[in-house]
Amino acid sequence: MPIKSISCVSVTSHDRSHRTKAGELFTSETRFLTVDGGHIAYDDTGGDGPLILAIPGMGDLRSEYRLLRPILQNAGYRVVTMDVRGFGETSAQWPDYSAHAVGCDALTLIEHLQAGSAVILGNSFAAGAALWAAHDAPMHVRGVVLLGPIVRDLHVSWFAMLALQLGFAGPWRIWFWVTYWNSLFPTRKPVDQGRVKAAIMKNLREPGRIAALRTMIGLSKADTAALIPRSRVPALVVMGSRDPDFPDAEAEAQWLATQLHADSLMIDGAGHYPHTEMPERVVPALLSFIARVHG
Repeated sequence: MPIKSISCVSVTSHDRSHRTKAGELFTSETRFLTVDGGHIAYDDTGGDGPLILAIPGMGDLRSEYRLLRPILQNAGYRVVTMDVRGFGETSAQWPDYSAHAVGCDALTLIEHLQAGSAVILGNSFAAGAALWAAHDAPMHVRGVVLLGPIVRDLHVSWFAMLALQLGFAGPWRIWFWVTYWNSLFPTRKPVDQGRVKAAIMKNLREPGRIAALRTMIGLSKADTAALIPRSRVPALVVMGSRDPDFPDAEAEAQWLATQLHADSLMIDGAGHYPHTEMPERVVPALLSFIARVHG
C-alpha cells in the first residue's frame, strides 16, 4: 500500500487557563494550536528538560496520562499531553480522523513548541499516530512508546460487530462506550475512575463528539500496518496481558516488537491501559527507554 502524504500546517495559537479535575486536583493551562481549520488542545509542564508528548486513545481525554505526568516531570522531562481530534477540548469536527492525521498534529505541535525532538507516547490507535509522526519527520521523534497499540485491522466476529452496531444505534450510545471503556481495566481501576468516567461522558455529550468516535472506530488501519515494516524509530511496546481488544495480547505484542525491532513489556493482569491501571509496573521500563533514546 502506498504511503499517503498529509501536509502539516499550523495557522496560529493562543493560550487560556482552566482548572482540570482528573485524579488529584491540579491547575493546568490549556493551550490551543490551530491546525487544518480546527484547534488542538494541549497542556505543557514547561521547563528545559527533554520533550515527551503523550497522546491518548480515541474516546478518551488527555487526563489518561495523569498518573505518568508528574512522575515524568519529576524525572526532569518536559511533558506535553494533547487531546486528539474529536475529543477533550480539541475541536470535534475534522475532515480526517485517521492515525496519520493525528500524527501530523503531533508533529505540528512539536515544531510549534521549539523544544527539540520528542519521545511520543501513544495509546491504542494513537500508537499508530506516533509511528506516522516518526515516519514523516524522523528528525523530530527520538522514540515512541506504544501502549496497548492497535496498529492493524483485527478480526472482529459477527457477534461483536452486531453488538457494536446496536451499541451506537440509540440514545444509549454514550453509556455503551463508557461501559466498554470501563471494562478495559480488568484487574485494578484507578481510585479516580468514577470522576474520569463522568468527564468522558460529559465530553461525549458535546456536539459532534460521539459522531467523531463512530467515524474513528470504523476507520481501517491498513495504511498504518503497511508502514510498520519500514519503521526505523526506536520503540517500546507495552501491552497488558488481559487486554480484551486482542484474542492473544502477548502474541500481538511479540509480533509488533519483532516487526519494529523494538523492546517489549508485558504487564500481567493489565488491560488496554497498563500505564493507568498499573503505572508502577510500567514506569521503570518507560524511564529507562526514554533516558536511552534521549541520550
